[in-house]
Amino acid sequence: MSAPGNGPGNGPGNGTVIEVSGLAKQFVKDDVGIVALQGFDLRIAEGSFVTVLGRSGCGKSTMLNLLAGLTTPTAGTVTYRGEPVRGPRTEMGYLTQSDTLMPWRSVHKNVELPLEIGGVPAQRRRERASELIGKVGLQGFERHYPRELSGGMRRRVSLARMLAGDPETLLMDEPFGALDAQLRGDLQAELLRLWGESGQTVVFVTHDVEEALLLGDRVVVLGRLGRIVLDRPVDLPRPRDADELRVDPVFVALHRELTGALREGAR
Repeated sequence: MSAPGNGPGNGPGNGTVIEVSGLAKQFVKDDVGIVALQGFDLRIAEGSFVTVLGRSGCGKSTMLNLLAGLTTPTAGTVTYRGEPVRGPRTEMGYLTQSDTLMPWRSVHKNVELPLEIGGVPAQRRRERASELIGKVGLQGFERHYPRELSGGMRRRVSLARMLAGDPETLLMDEPFGALDAQLRGDLQAELLRLWGESGQTVVFVTHDVEEALLLGDRVVVLGRLGRIVLDRPVDLPRPRDADELRVDPVFVALHRELTGALREGAR
């Protein structure tokens, strides 16, 4: 097991994008302090695809919100390319678990939104939104509204909207968890294709062992309060096919190791 924060592809010479040190977060509910995360350390290398695996309640979403600058830590620091993260940054795109599309805007207008906020001229906005809608396979649905789309299609729109801001780093909080197996597989493949083309850095939170192995080139397993119980490189060649992986001895061994780490983390 690698030491927390010193994982594979994570050394100082590998272009660290995100560095987290001594991170802690405590919430107050009914005058009682609730610790969600404590003593968390992590480094993310540029261009890597890191999956963060953990059971519900281990602090995965809290950690991602802190990385994104959406909440303030109780203790510790988060830096992006050496600069303290004190709020949302345009270099980071965030795809949450919930559907945050604006119901009164069409697919095209939803995807345009980050460009509109950024002051991009209308013609360029239209061109870029059309390009991204094509990339996520939604040609012909540009004028549809979210209520007219399936759950999988709304996820594709959300992905395109996140990419419209041209972020260097993608933070993703179980974005495909609510979808059926077929749709989830389609969107996983789409995400890997887009990542392969862009060279962006991805931090992908999941509770699914198979998803963590299918997507990541590194898996960080969290236990209670964000304790890192395993930080493991994924030595599986790309592209990865889910059906073929399930009978690969290396995949089977990794799956067993990660499952064991989840059990240990729950103790």
